[in-house]
Amino acid sequence: MKGSAVAVTLALLMMSPGAQAGDATLDARHQWSQWRGPLATGVAPHGSPPVAWSETHNVRWKTPIPGKGLSTPIIWGDSIFVTTAVPYGEPLPAAAEHADGAHDNLAPRQKARFMLLAIDRRDGALLWERVARDERPHESTHATGSWASASVVTDGTLVFASFGSQGIHVFDMQGERVWETDLGDMQVRHAHGEGSTPALHGDTLVVNWDHQGQSFLAALDKRDGKQRWKVMRDEITSWSSPLVVEHGGKAQVVVAATRRVSAYDLASGKVIWEAGGLSRNVVASPVAAEGLVHVANSYDWQALLTIRLAGAAGDITGTNSIVWTRERDTPYVPSPLLDGDNLCFLKHLSGVLTCVEAKTGKTIFGPQRLPGIRTVFASPVSAAGRMYVIDRSCNAVVLNYAPKFELLATSTLDDSFAASPAIVGDALYLRGDHHLYCIAADDAE
Repeated sequence: MKGSAVAVTLALLMMSPGAQAGDATLDARHQWSQWRGPLATGVAPHGSPPVAWSETHNVRWKTPIPGKGLSTPIIWGDSIFVTTAVPYGEPLPAAAEHADGAHDNLAPRQKARFMLLAIDRRDGALLWERVARDERPHESTHATGSWASASVVTDGTLVFASFGSQGIHVFDMQGERVWETDLGDMQVRHAHGEGSTPALHGDTLVVNWDHQGQSFLAALDKRDGKQRWKVMRDEITSWSSPLVVEHGGKAQVVVAATRRVSAYDLASGKVIWEAGGLSRNVVASPVAAEGLVHVANSYDWQALLTIRLAGAAGDITGTNSIVWTRERDTPYVPSPLLDGDNLCFLKHLSGVLTCVEAKTGKTIFGPQRLPGIRTVFASPVSAAGRMYVIDRSCNAVVLNYAPKFELLATSTLDDSFAASPAIVGDALYLRGDHHLYCIAADDAE
């Protein structure tokens, strides 16, 4: 459901292609090292997967995944990484701290193994599995969520798996533990579960910890987990993942939340700019390109803000740093897709799509209802100018979206999907509630 909008460093983007799985010199533009892809926008710039598929057509392989997790498949070389939480043992008695926070919550009635799996991209075989933590979750999660919703992130050398309240666990590409740290227990609004994924930029791992207790943003050294800085935040629960962007030769961390969308200096943690305008329950993660950051949500009200980084300082609410806004058809759980000049987003959780000019907010098309698409948690992705949208009921559509809407195909599979897809090369990777699929042309080698 959720995962990270994590910036890829310029150094990684400029690396030359390598030849071996797990090789840190592989070209990051051809990988899916973070939940929103190599550009942190949902786009696979070198991908071209099939347009249509079914259980008997264009499925290269299908492998079962134990337990439940909503993290997107993260891919580097020939390795795919997913997290999951596997309940086991006899049912435990309910306790006050484990009670459901709402009628649609799932209380932790058993202990769980919080696991990281490495799967072979070539045939779907399990390469290795590691138990990061073995314990009973301290509070409920939403019935449609999981206790393993945050995606991992990798730089081709280390794999960073966050289970939130169950700790951050770091392994090398062969599954050897490098370090771990525990930042405490989140007290999530309505005990609806956790979902924010850390952001990786250079040697810094950034963790957002917005909850009903003391919220904070922390920067850790990726090599050993030592804290570089930690800043307190006056915020309540959010599920959005931080985004690292570079502007004027400096990196800044953009965090979308209820009271403020804020940008912090990556080196020091100092606030650079902030703006109000979003409502509670911020889930969708920001996207950015060409000096513009786009943030959106849709809960108490609908809102989309486009912020110009040049000149943004202090409280920019209502200033010219807000380039354009939108107050209808904005996303709730699925994050926006930003592909070149096009910004596309789904309305709330529905299959209603709008595409606009990223720089001006001018509507290209929409709101356009996608045939057969109902409730959507997974964020849309794109490759070769085509957009891929998949809903909870296994229905998928593929479409062209520039310069106008054109439906190309509809497909379905025998699973349920909430994790955001990944694209590498000729393949689309779909993580369902029960299986991980590799969608690739039947005649592909």
